[in-house]
Amino acid sequence: MCKKGKGRSTFAAERPTGRSRWLRRSGRRGEVYGLDFSENMLKVGEQKVKARGLGNVKLIHGNAMQLPFPDNSFDYVTIGFGLRNVPDYMTVLKEMHRVTKPGGMTVCLETSQPTLFGFRQLYYFYFRFIMPLFGKLLAKSYEEYSWLQESAREFPGRDELAEMFREAGFVDVEVKPYTFGVAAMHLGYKR
Repeated sequence: MCKKGKGRSTFAAERPTGRSRWLRRSGRRGEVYGLDFSENMLKVGEQKVKARGLGNVKLIHGNAMQLPFPDNSFDYVTIGFGLRNVPDYMTVLKEMHRVTKPGGMTVCLETSQPTLFGFRQLYYFYFRFIMPLFGKLLAKSYEEYSWLQESAREFPGRDELAEMFREAGFVDVEVKPYTFGVAAMHLGYKR
């Protein structure tokens, strides 16, 4: 892991595609680890990391519910559109808390449920009926696009996820909705 004075260490759980702004925060001497359960996603990420000459980025195959890192390893821990893909959200949040250094930050960007009346109903209609149809026509994959709307609808709302962050041990939890609440960023610190 990163030693004091060598830069910051960052861990991104799931979807390590080589585009993270945390790369910039880590500096040239910091270390960045990306973890994904999908070996295919890792291959895509490895190609991007290699093409961009990111020698401080290490991508590993693993499970977000059992992170292969010691306690208090990372200054920043992130997960983007991956939390809803695990069977136990709280286990992942507790694991993210465990590997975050005291004073470190954990960020989750994930789907959420819109709350604005009218927009919420239109969003769910589109997500349930229109998007899977486009998936079938354009990507030949109705099932994947149908599953996307099901997993997003069943995922905790932004207030519920903020409370889960607190239950996992994070403090000063912040929530920022995007696109009328279709997605939300949750940020928490470890004491």
